[in-house]
Amino acid sequence: METIVFDVGETLVRDDRHWASWADWLGVPRHTVSALVGAVAAQGRDNADALHLIKPGIDVGEAYRAREAAGRGEHLDESDLYPDVRPALAGLHQLGARVIIAGNQTAKAGELLRGLDLPADLVATSDEWGVAKPSAEFFGRVVEAADTAPERILYVGDHPMHDLFPAQRAGLRAAHLRRGPWGYLTADDPDVVAAADWRIDTLTQLTPIVAKLRQPV
Repeated sequence: METIVFDVGETLVRDDRHWASWADWLGVPRHTVSALVGAVAAQGRDNADALHLIKPGIDVGEAYRAREAAGRGEHLDESDLYPDVRPALAGLHQLGARVIIAGNQTAKAGELLRGLDLPADLVATSDEWGVAKPSAEFFGRVVEAADTAPERILYVGDHPMHDLFPAQRAGLRAAHLRRGPWGYLTADDPDVVAAADWRIDTLTQLTPIVAKLRQPV
């Protein structure tokens, strides 16, 4: 296994701050937004549908730009990372694997992630690439960035429909992470169990998996 590619939201980064900031902007309790995100996830809907339930007809892109203009925009710092992120990425680098971060985020999120100086060879977002998961085009860009055969790439994420299934359709290997609303909700889903090459609870579990895969046959 030559390249390990990571999703961002609820794989590397906790979404607490993201949804709390939307709650504050919309003037509703943070618990309300969290509960609605969980509800739409349980219904198989996009997380952003929670915002439409609170404010029907909201233009999320326009609201995002208004928040930025008001100085209440997107932010990421070390406290937003899950504690296993740096050890896992560093351990994979020590094995000689190429590490890429690529998820459905804004261009600003990409800048903020690069500012954290994570042990990764590349950080890219859907906004920067102009294509988003679960499209085949996004995973085509992943393969291009990895510069290796699809079967030599492992994509790691929490969301079956955005991460696991489309990665496998593109010929990549895939690990499903039991983390975040989608990760916990779908961890024992028969389709996920059948499809995932690996099912993990922490990112540090990847190190022995990849070490074994990189051993000479």
